[in-house]
Amino acid sequence: MSTPIRIGMVAGEPSGDVLAAGMVAELKRQYPDAVIEGIGGPNMINAGFHSLFDMETLSVMGLVEVLSHLPAILKVKKQLLAHFEQNPPDIFVGIDAPDFNLRVEKALKARGIKTMHYVSPTVWAWREKRIHKIAKATNRVLGLFPFEQQVYDKYHVPYTFVGHTMADAIAIEPDQNAARQELGVDGNASVLAVLPGSRRGEVETLLPVFLETIEAIHAKRSDIQFLIPAANEHRLAQIKGILLEADNAEERLPIQVTQGTSRDAMIASDVILLASGTATLEAMLCKRPMVAAYLLAPLTYKIMQRLYKAPFFTLPNLLANEAIIPELLQEEVNAENMSNQLLNFFESDNSALISRFTDLHHTLKCNADKTAAKAVVEELFA
Repeated sequence: MSTPIRIGMVAGEPSGDVLAAGMVAELKRQYPDAVIEGIGGPNMINAGFHSLFDMETLSVMGLVEVLSHLPAILKVKKQLLAHFEQNPPDIFVGIDAPDFNLRVEKALKARGIKTMHYVSPTVWAWREKRIHKIAKATNRVLGLFPFEQQVYDKYHVPYTFVGHTMADAIAIEPDQNAARQELGVDGNASVLAVLPGSRRGEVETLLPVFLETIEAIHAKRSDIQFLIPAANEHRLAQIKGILLEADNAEERLPIQVTQGTSRDAMIASDVILLASGTATLEAMLCKRPMVAAYLLAPLTYKIMQRLYKAPFFTLPNLLANEAIIPELLQEEVNAENMSNQLLNFFESDNSALISRFTDLHHTLKCNADKTAAKAVVEELFA
């Protein structure tokens, strides 16, 4: 092409920002003049991406929870499509956020623009027939997990397994001492990392009960230190505010709050308490025992009970096809339950679990950034 390649992209949340950053960097390495723009976070921007809107606008989770944010989301979608109409990309890649991205992809594909979707929607877990909508919206799906291939093959929808960029970025044997030095944590301390989520609603819902869990653990094991990494400055301010309201918990308890250091905090820890989501995969790759929890809005939970068909909801359990970590929902998410399970990890030999995590790590280590970038280039010039 005589003019620079134009690639549109949208990542709707921090996990998508991390996922796409390496692909953006690889595309910019191959095509330094390429214009790669849309919606992304700090990692994508640092790789050479131009974000037209604040990604925070799209970082909403839940069937019911999204309704109050819908006007702002629809406004962004309208403005984004208007921009791409005036500045059409040669190809568009939606990163996760299927409720937003599939609509954008369908609109762009109707205009003759090639589209791809990076991260398969969970058609293997619920609403399998969505795959027909996916096929109408996109030319190819790039997937993170090997078990997804069979669903796409069943419906003859183009799919490429690329592995996961985090599996490439995280060492098979992470260096705990280096992570502790980076965070200023005592090398001999017992450490629990606490990750209440990257979205506003998750932190608002989960952090209070996570704090109750910290209190329960501290009452039994005063030697354990607690690391709470905030996903970004928005979450940092939110977490600090909640801790202050909880009788100034950050001062009363051995809690250290940091920003943008979730992976270091995971590696520095001995055990992790976290919101279910992509972070459970990262914790698995960091080889740390974990308890994963989630609280859904009551109506969302009732709907999901009817629709969700997979036997597990955390990624380590889905990948292993068995319950290798505790995954807790709704009434199971309470301080007594979580503190007991976490303390059990502190007092047990977890070598068999770590060995299983290591095996799963190898299955996902596929040079994802280059594989994904290659697939985009092949589709672009097909």
